[in-house]
Amino acid sequence: MLRVRPLLLPALLAAALAAGCSSTPEDKTTGWTTDRIYSEARDELNSGGYDAAVPLLEKLEGRAAGTPLAQQAQLDKAYAQYKGGEKAQALATLERFMKLHPTSPAIDYALYLKGLVNFNDNLGLFSWVSRQDLSERDQKAAKDSFEAFRELAARFPESRYAQDARQRMTYIVNSLAQYEVHVARYYFQRGAYVAAINRAQLALSDYDAVPAQEEALYILVQSYDALGLVQLRDDARRVLEKNYPRSPFLTQGFKGPSNPWWKFW
Repeated sequence: MLRVRPLLLPALLAAALAAGCSSTPEDKTTGWTTDRIYSEARDELNSGGYDAAVPLLEKLEGRAAGTPLAQQAQLDKAYAQYKGGEKAQALATLERFMKLHPTSPAIDYALYLKGLVNFNDNLGLFSWVSRQDLSERDQKAAKDSFEAFRELAARFPESRYAQDARQRMTYIVNSLAQYEVHVARYYFQRGAYVAAINRAQLALSDYDAVPAQEEALYILVQSYDALGLVQLRDDARRVLEKNYPRSPFLTQGFKGPSNPWWKFW
């Protein structure tokens, strides 16, 4: 059994300590001014170096604590996390910012960025490509995005971000309605006509004046017909013909309109 002489222990401990210190990453920002740190972080952001920007902005938060620059560092960090694909971290950073600085003049931007983080311009509408069951998809992110944009537009109607937020709100509402219609069609094509009717009616009752209502009415017509509910079928068809007299669904069936509604975005 190997034994270490007592006199050698101090030397060994010192060597181990030195080795540990040498492995500690060097802080390149030591001695930098806050302005320089911010300048370096902005350069990383502008060049797409989001992962490199985050630690610099965290350094800046600490060194400029209690100043407007620290607040800006928080917002820039949230943006870097968002662009770097770290959506959960970005949301956490934004929530912390709004909690710590509820009266900040940048709250409108924080709300706008929160909406963007949750915003997805596909919103799960094309999951049929992977044959995923649409009825299993969660639209919580889209709804959270809508709420952030709605709060922004309500609290800060003159904000530079308000108009874009309103446009995105319209898009989200249309997307959520279309989601219900996709699920309704999914059920109809599998012979689950009652379920199809329920989802189509949801699209009609919960969302006003959205493009998806046209197909929702057609699904009602087809589902009622499949169930032999003639009176309900004819009522739904009359509503469809009155509101959409030139509806392609009446002549083409589920081929539907040639120009999808989402082209406007």
